[in-house]
Amino acid sequence: MTELERGDRRIFSYRGQKDGEPWCLVSYSLPEVDRSKRVQLRRTLTGLGFGAVTDGLWIAPGHLHAEVEDALAALEVRERATIFITQTPLTAEPFAQAAAQWWELDRLVARHTEFLDRYEQYVPDALRTQQAASSQPPADPREAFVLWLRCVDDWKTIPYVDPGLPASALPPDWPGMRSVELFAQLRRSWAEPARSHVREVAAGK
Repeated sequence: MTELERGDRRIFSYRGQKDGEPWCLVSYSLPEVDRSKRVQLRRTLTGLGFGAVTDGLWIAPGHLHAEVEDALAALEVRERATIFITQTPLTAEPFAQAAAQWWELDRLVARHTEFLDRYEQYVPDALRTQQAASSQPPADPREAFVLWLRCVDDWKTIPYVDPGLPASALPPDWPGMRSVELFAQLRRSWAEPARSHVREVAAGK
């Protein structure tokens, strides 16, 4: 799978982890002489949606193990790292409290809330069913193109910082699923009209 294909899957096919599914832990040790690679690796793990348990131990939903394998190989540090596929770690405090520190969930709440505040206005009932949404009149292609382009630009980084944690790792008022469902709704409303606009422009109409 190419990077573009993987990026499209992350952005447009958001995957959430279910309680009971495995986790991926990455443990590594890089000496001071490799400090630049250590910094790169931390940035890469953060960009993939991993949370930092300690400096050299990171955690993410298990379905991200293939992406981290590729990242470690690309940085030429695969031999310095060990990947564990494991069940939910046993923490001294409730697991959700530990997760809130590992992933800085307050920051993720702000990202989801910002997206919801910006785009819920376009969908009176952001949680309506796909069948009900399909009965809406189609959007104006040019307007849909502008809105969809802006929407994707605002959304595209969120699935990378939010890897889709299970309910047991999240606070009860978590806004993430609302924004995931809102993005899916807007895609159903705007993506095809936006493509129609591009085809019309390309055809010189």
